[in-house]
Amino acid sequence: MTYLITHRTLYDYSEPVTVSHHAARVKPRPLRNQRRDDFSLSISPEPALRKMRTDFFGNRVCFFSIQELHDRLEIVATSRVTVSPETPPAATLSPPWEEVRSEFSDPVSPEVVEPYQFAFASSMIRSSPELADYARPSFAPGVPLLVGALDLNRRIFRDFKYDPVATSVATPLEEVWRSRRGVCQDFAHLAIACLRSLGLPARYVSGYLRTRPPEGQPRLVGADASHAWFSVYCPSIGWVDLDPTNNVQPDEEHITVAYGRDFSDVSPVSGVITGGGRHEVRVAVDVEPLEIDEDDEPLPYDPTDLDSVDPEIYRDPKPAPASGPSID
Repeated sequence: MTYLITHRTLYDYSEPVTVSHHAARVKPRPLRNQRRDDFSLSISPEPALRKMRTDFFGNRVCFFSIQELHDRLEIVATSRVTVSPETPPAATLSPPWEEVRSEFSDPVSPEVVEPYQFAFASSMIRSSPELADYARPSFAPGVPLLVGALDLNRRIFRDFKYDPVATSVATPLEEVWRSRRGVCQDFAHLAIACLRSLGLPARYVSGYLRTRPPEGQPRLVGADASHAWFSVYCPSIGWVDLDPTNNVQPDEEHITVAYGRDFSDVSPVSGVITGGGRHEVRVAVDVEPLEIDEDDEPLPYDPTDLDSVDPEIYRDPKPAPASGPSID
């Protein structure tokens, strides 16, 4: 499946901004099953300084500075991305979760140093005994890691209600836990916190979600929107993605942009400004399928291809139609 993705962010300021510095993480990553065919980033006013770099997690980041008076900032990212379907790993063949946890006890082997960093608390996610207790029914003794992760994904989908007005990006995870309401960012954070509370590494994934609803199927939350899900690390397989907002395993309708410990590492646009007064932020995302070819072969993967927001903008706008394999 090939997509044309347009991600438009508009800031309107009540007073002139004299200078601003920003970072935009809106360039999709190249992956084994995802090829970035084209990408452009338009910024108005034209930045005085602009530099594309790779951050610590391998995400491409455009740093830019506007050094002229302005009362409006528009950022438009346009991507053409091809995503190939993948067969999910056999969950029952993954190692027991306790065995995986033991690999991330000091000292760790060199082979797991990279995922080890995702086993710790981060600025927006804290481990807790309460979250460990919530996760344990999915992780009985001897349960294969991915079987437990799939069950946790299903339970979050069942136990928490999608509510786009219940939280903001500043809402603590503890409040989401108490209210049992939130959006994709909250549910990804919750799943990660549960896994880390058991000593398992998990990371946050940002991207886009396209919906192609089969007739009679339920609607999928977050169509044509920025979206978020999580990955759990399995030593014998690698990172495995799960989407608790929709109780699916991401496939060709999820487009990955960035990885991090939590949302703060992958915010689509962030920055600091001088002046500006009050401001309004508007975001529009369009994910347009350009072709459908069920006979597509897996895409070539080049791991060396690294160059091919303000947090309030990263929200699910509304429920939308659904497709994709449900996890029962």
